[in-house]
Formats: sequence, C-alpha cells, structure tokens
Amino acid sequence: MENKFVPVMITPFNLKAKVDFDAVSALIEFYLAAGVKGFFANCLSSEMYSLTEDERLELTSFIVKSVDGRVPIVATGSFGLTIEDKAIFAKKIYETGIDAVILITGHFANIEDSDEILIQNFNRILALCPDIPFGLYECPAPYKRILSANVFKTLVASGRFIYHKDTSIEQEQVKEKLAILKESGNTNFEFFDAHTPNTSFVMRNNGKGMSAISGNFYPEILVWMVNNAANPALKQQVDWLQNELIQVDPLIHVAYPMSAKYFLTKRGLPIRTISRAHVLELTPSQKETLNEIYERFLGYGLPPEKNGDYAFLLHILASLKSASLASKEPSNFWKCPLTVEITKCFTLN
Repeated sequence: MENKFVPVMITPFNLKAKVDFDAVSALIEFYLAAGVKGFFANCLSSEMYSLTEDERLELTSFIVKSVDGRVPIVATGSFGLTIEDKAIFAKKIYETGIDAVILITGHFANIEDSDEILIQNFNRILALCPDIPFGLYECPAPYKRILSANVFKTLVASGRFIYHKDTSIEQEQVKEKLAILKESGNTNFEFFDAHTPNTSFVMRNNGKGMSAISGNFYPEILVWMVNNAANPALKQQVDWLQNELIQVDPLIHVAYPMSAKYFLTKRGLPIRTISRAHVLELTPSQKETLNEIYERFLGYGLPPEKNGDYAFLLHILASLKSASLASKEPSNFWKCPLTVEITKCFTLN
C-alpha cells in the first residue's frame, strides 16, 4: 500500500490580488518534484473563502489540467446556503475533473446541532449527487466540527467517501477512527491527518498519509516521513526528525498562509507575499523567525538519486543548524540518532 503526502495548496496572487496562474504552475511542479502523491485544491490554505465561485472553479480546473493525471486531486465543493446549493456547486467542481469532492463537516450542521442532524444533511447531499465520490474535512472554518466515532463509522459504511482529512489532533480520537476504518474493510477510504506532530503516530497506526500545512514549507520532509515512519529499522531517525518538526510547527502557523508564501519565496518560487485572508504584512519579528526556520531546514531540495534515503538523510543533516530554534539552547545535533547511527542503518549503493 502506497503512503501519501497530499499538500494543501496555497493560492499565489499577483500585484492586483488576482490568481497568479504562472505561479500556480511553478508551485505544482515544485510539489511534484518533492514527491507528493496528490493535491488538495480549493481548501482553507487556498484561501477558498476569499475566492469567488468562478475563481474556485477556474483555479481547480487549471490545476487539473496542469497536473494532467500525474496524481489524484481533491477539492472542496460544499459551498452554498442550502444543501441543494451545495449539491449544485459540488457537481460543478466535480466536472473540472477532480477525483473527489471534499465536504466541510462544519457546512452540514450548526455548532449546536446534533450528530443526527449532521448525518441527515450528509445523506441529503449524497442523494442529490449519486455519482460523485466524496471526501471529508474537519476544517477549522466556519467552525471545527470533529466527527464522533459514531458519525465516522456511519459515513465510512455508506461507501460514498474515499477521503478523510482529520483535524482532531488528539491521538486517541485518531486511533479510534483508524480502528473503525480497519474494521470496516473499506480499502477505498483514505485517512489523512492534518497535524504534523501526529505524523509518525498516524503512519504507525495504518493511516494513509498526511495533509498538513508544513508541506507548504518543506514538502520533501513530509514525503520522507510518510514513507518511512512505520519502518522499524528507521525508528530512531524518524523520532528525531519528528521532534524537529514538532519544535517548529507552532511557529509556521503564525500569520499563515503569508508565512508559507514568504518561506517559498526564499526557496526560489515566484510567489509574492500577497494574501486575501491575511492582509497585514509580516512583521520584522515574524520574518526573522521564518528566516531562522529556513536556515535550519536549508537545502531541503530533492535528495541525490544515487543513494536514495541514505543520501537524503545526509542532505538533511547537512542543512540543520546545531542550535535549537525553539529553545535557543544548543541541541544534541551531534549526538542525535541520525548522526551517530546513520552509517549503521543504511547500505550505500
């Protein structure tokens, strides 16, 4: 079974705050070169609530044509005041050629509504769109509606969903959902987690992959993690790298998605630090923090092909700073498992 990292795509804008399609093309190729196995378009990272209906459709269609079948694509489609309106838009965005339409859980019940109402509304859109494969996303906006175990079990059993992006953060809830999925025997349903600190946990408990905002900073590392986190031979290396990611994760969330656009600009992508969702400029302090993260993860490009994972980890080691960004205290860099054990864990080709 192939593990996957699926980035939540940001939307580049030009100086007039219009979608910059040339930059979108560059971003797509950047993601693919990093080894991603899919795309989540028209999502919260895409600033979907700041896009018009026409822009959502045009952008998604452009991504589908640019990717040209190289990897699957999902996109949010549950926009509209009524369930009927949501069904109409779901059909429109599915017609762009995406592989599944993502339904935002918070779009199908008010915050005070019961799970019964939530399920009823999901069933209504399923009936209105009988030929569309769907996915689920516990999006933080308009509010984060975390699916209970019972609701998740019901939706999995329907056979209509093939994708779930979990944002519960709590590992016990994640584990419970993964157990439900395993028991269902539904092999078409793919479980993704949005919380980078959960990466190794999710992959070691048979999750399909990750779909986290950190992929808009250093997607190569997330690709490596989902491919290797469940490998017992690499446990020390994975645990060490997971800890590194945990340290910087709260920092990259500040002023997101502007933080990601600034970071990707430093990585050489033609993306301007222009956002409709976050209109304020990054502060000097925020830029300094991102600069330090960039220096810490400098060189996270594609690994040399010749030596595979061994070369990639050497590539990471060469790029990491020897000081802990979060604590400003000297790290155990030279004592870390990657440094001490790397030659023991891999065989050069």
